[in-house]
Amino acid sequence: MAVDTSRNLYAILGVHPEATPDDIREAYRIAARRFHPDANPNEGAGLQFRDIAAAYEVLGNPQRRYSYDDARRAAANNDVQYFTLRVTPSKRVLSVLDEPQVLYLLLEISPMRDAAKLKKRDVPLNLTLVLDRSKSMRGMRLEKLKIAAHQIIEGLSEADRLAIVSFSDRSEVLIPAGPVTDKMALRAQVNLMRADGGTEIFYGLQAGLEEVRKNLSDRFVNHVILLTDGRTYGGEERCMELAEKANEEGIGISAMGIGEEWNDEFLDALASRTGGTSAYINSPNAVVRFLNERVRSLGDTLVERLKLVVAPDADIEVESLFKLQPNPQPLDTSPQPIPLGSLEFTRTLSCLVQLQMPPSTRVGFRTVARISVSGNVLVAEQQAYEVLSDISVEISDTRRRKNRPCPFSMRSAS
Repeated sequence: MAVDTSRNLYAILGVHPEATPDDIREAYRIAARRFHPDANPNEGAGLQFRDIAAAYEVLGNPQRRYSYDDARRAAANNDVQYFTLRVTPSKRVLSVLDEPQVLYLLLEISPMRDAAKLKKRDVPLNLTLVLDRSKSMRGMRLEKLKIAAHQIIEGLSEADRLAIVSFSDRSEVLIPAGPVTDKMALRAQVNLMRADGGTEIFYGLQAGLEEVRKNLSDRFVNHVILLTDGRTYGGEERCMELAEKANEEGIGISAMGIGEEWNDEFLDALASRTGGTSAYINSPNAVVRFLNERVRSLGDTLVERLKLVVAPDADIEVESLFKLQPNPQPLDTSPQPIPLGSLEFTRTLSCLVQLQMPPSTRVGFRTVARISVSGNVLVAEQQAYEVLSDISVEISDTRRRKNRPCPFSMRSAS
């Protein structure tokens, strides 16, 4: 039976590859005390413990460990770091307090050094544009939308897959999903779009996802870009259900609102469910720039379907999560794993996690959380890749420090 070497089981258990059986058993006991569901109710902890238990099943068995080690030695590119994770706490030393305090963690996920050398061309896209053609899009908005669609068609290659869906109070597939070959014919189909009817996003989104599914593949960037200028007439809950299903399938959704009538909270939530981005503009001229920039960034993807797990210790609460760059937006902290979207060849993705620490009464070092980031590397033979970081801080009685003489203080000359 083939041995899965895509995950570093030693890193998951927190031991060196040369660890003894006793070291491995002790590491498992320590991890179980932190993350076992009976001891830690946090959702991320449960996911971490599942991985820890699976790692121990292999490394705790001498024969299975030997097979795993042998397979990893034989695996190509086993030591390549496709991306890195750097976690910086807002404070490395916390004061002794009899009340809760806040700790921030800055997460920086960066592509490997010289990652751009791996890029021979833009990775293939499996893309559907879902475009609002309701009455309020009449005039300049719709014309700019057509121009943007034309430019996107021109920029794609035969390796890409494209579909275009228009919607008002019903949906219409203008361009069925397929390779981008006869670009003149595709542009002509876009020109047939006419503004009419109300705005029911559910039908457009549903049709768009059906088109993406026709070419769904781990080797593609599978994405829907939704553009609308209004609030949907019902169907918000059903749209969220579509987004949750899309996330399970590895399909991202990005959303753009035009003008002043769109529901920003709805579009933010819709995009964040899949790791997509949301943006808002008040000028039709910006439609062309936004759509072209979004498609360009999708084609610059190194890692797709990037997911985050935040596993705090049992007495620590995850209060909020915010993506800082490349596209600032709030993220839901549940359910986990949390979709982050894609990591580009040349840009760092960063997030800010807000934790509530419990009252601190014991002086010394303590663990805070384990952070895991995983994704599919599109340029690698072995796609799955994961990085881990375990965070600790020091609890110090700063009052006692202030009263203590500094051993390096200078004495005045007499």
